[in-house]
Amino acid sequence: MLLEVWNFIKNPIYEEDENKDSKYRILVMSRLLMIALVISILLGGIIGVVETSFGLDFGKHAIEGALEKFSPWFLVFAAVVLAPLLEEFIFRGPMIFFKDQPYFRYIFYGLTLIFGFYHITNFEITTTILLLSPLLVAPQISVGALLGFIRVRFGLWWAIFLHAAYNLLLVGPILVLQILDISLE
Repeated sequence: MLLEVWNFIKNPIYEEDENKDSKYRILVMSRLLMIALVISILLGGIIGVVETSFGLDFGKHAIEGALEKFSPWFLVFAAVVLAPLLEEFIFRGPMIFFKDQPYFRYIFYGLTLIFGFYHITNFEITTTILLLSPLLVAPQISVGALLGFIRVRFGLWWAIFLHAAYNLLLVGPILVLQILDISLE
């Protein structure tokens, strides 16, 4: 699976998977979800090491502010339903219009990078944040590539489902702690 994804990312071609079996597709989506989580956790660790090692302060992340402003139930809805729907329609939806074009790979890369860098808005913008933005959004860029892979192979709804599952697994535990009124510190 990793080799197939890697080969696709090196040379993205709009080629749908002919296997329509639901069990097969759920298995592939589950594997992609695990890959996305592992990559994001590893990159998150690297980001933490850079921040600590160089005495940097990346400021308050958007999730912290959202936890203060909104109910946990709204945040679950926003992270697991709203964001995947909107972001997939915006960043993966247009791929279909370029599927037969020789420059599809550039559309894929462009949409993946725009998706990743869009997430820099999760940080308070400073010179340090801008300079380190490629590192700070690396998890979103890598997940964006995986979402693009499943979008091309299985369709837009599968990308939405993968995005929703990914967000649920990342944000869900924080929200459960908030619902149970357990401090994050």
